[in-house]
Amino acid sequence: QVQLVESGGGLVQTGGSLRLSCAASGRTLSERVFGWFRQAPGKEREFVARVNWNYCITYYADSVKGRFTISKDNAKNTVYLQMNSLKPEDTAVYYCAAGTSFSTASTSYNYWGQGTQVTVSS
Repeated sequence: QVQLVESGGGLVQTGGSLRLSCAASGRTLSERVFGWFRQAPGKEREFVARVNWNYCITYYADSVKGRFTISKDNAKNTVYLQMNSLKPEDTAVYYCAAGTSFSTASTSYNYWGQGTQVTVSS
């Protein structure tokens, strides 16, 4: 069982930055892949970025590559999503998720946080 709690969302202007945090607890964290997904109103949930706990291998959606950075702090059991150069189209609820497959599909992730709202004003 893995528990995930996100924080750090908010309202920011175009071009601004935010850092989301995902505090993880539970067993077998070292076997997990952690991902960030987002869902805008009326749209499907989409993959943003992922990192595996042991080797810190990262992967990004094309829409955020070069602007977002996923990282982790093993000592704090926390995964971060640093978001720079934010655009209005980045507005969504952002979710942290944990799974065991190195995948971009939301169905590959078994555990989900409650989500945190990110709103980018134009």
